[in-house]
Amino acid sequence: MSLPALDDAPRPVRPRGPATVLALPVRSVPLLRARIVPLLQGAAARIVPPLVVLALIVAAWQFLCSGPTSSLPAPTQVLNDSWELITDPFFDRGGLDKGLFWHLLASLERVIEGYAIAAVVGIGLGMLIGQSRLAMRGLDPIFQVLRTVPPLAWLPLSLAAFRDGEPSAIFVIFITAVWPVVINTAVGIRNIPQDYQNVARVLRLNAFEYATKIMVPAAAPYIFTGLKIGIGLSWLAIVAAEMLIGGTGIGFFIWDAWNSSLISDIIVALIYVGLVGFLLDRLVALIGSIVTRGTSNS
Repeated sequence: MSLPALDDAPRPVRPRGPATVLALPVRSVPLLRARIVPLLQGAAARIVPPLVVLALIVAAWQFLCSGPTSSLPAPTQVLNDSWELITDPFFDRGGLDKGLFWHLLASLERVIEGYAIAAVVGIGLGMLIGQSRLAMRGLDPIFQVLRTVPPLAWLPLSLAAFRDGEPSAIFVIFITAVWPVVINTAVGIRNIPQDYQNVARVLRLNAFEYATKIMVPAAAPYIFTGLKIGIGLSWLAIVAAEMLIGGTGIGFFIWDAWNSSLISDIIVALIYVGLVGFLLDRLVALIGSIVTRGTSNS
């Protein structure tokens, strides 16, 4: 009988230690790139075109106003003439010698007061007109006539009534902003679906519950459209009104700069006016989008 070969002999089993887990590298860079690149592309698509157009406008402005016979200053001259006004908008030397921040703040305070009153009154009147045919027939023709009156045409009447420039300016803001709020609110109330009204009858909601749970939420997109239009008109009206009532305010600053032949200061103030108006518009639109959950027409 032959012995088995050494290679065929069974080998002793050695005890093995605990298994080790190999951590595979996570490919996080491509994932981050897939998320960040579209965001950067979207931001560039929104930011680059306005910057290009702005650069072309400034270049054309510089070219057209660089000559010695130009009546308007070029951008480089505006920076040279109004550098202190641009870099230090917070200075206050007493009296009316203030930086642009304080003039803008005074104008914003007037706008907020008049606009808040217009929002409350406009929404209330719009709800009344929207749900009452009798109120619509009685008030709508009058409102259609009054809303065509230019805002500044109300200023002499308000000055005669209040005997003070501050409440007169606030009244001009109110009478300017209230009409788009009234009209859009009334349209929104009239466009409430009949199914919503049927549900309110089935649930036997009282007038307050119907207004807060059905009417205002359903008409909110129209209401914020009116509020957005109103804030823009308010900012336009206050600048013109302050040119006439005097005192502090961005409108008065522009008029005072004109009387002092400071054209560069006027241009800087106009840029500030445009930026603040844009921010006010975006703020109301953002609030409308949050309240209506993205269904606002603004």
